[in-house]
Amino acid sequence: MTGTTESLERLRERIRDQRIRDTARRQFLAGRRGDRTVVSLNKQAAFVGVVNFAAGSPLGDIVVEIESDDLAAVIDHVAESTVDRKA
Repeated sequence: MTGTTESLERLRERIRDQRIRDTARRQFLAGRRGDRTVVSLNKQAAFVGVVNFAAGSPLGDIVVEIESDDLAAVIDHVAESTVDRKA
C-alpha cells in the first residue's frame, strides 16, 4: 500500500510531543540519499499514535519516504535539532 501527503505536521507534532527530535533527526539524516530520505516506523506503535523507529515489528514496518528539493529544510522543520540550543 502506498500513500502520499503534502503535510508532515502530524509526524512533526508526534516527534515533538514524544521529545524525540534528535533521534528522529538522526534517523532522517541516516536514511538520506540525494533529495530523499527513507525511515521505517514500527507499525504497532504507529497504530496507537506513537513514533518508534525500531524496525522489525511482527506486523511489519511502515516505510516513510520523504522527497524534497530542499530536504535539509524539511528535516529541520520536522525534527529540528535540540543540541547546542541557546536558552
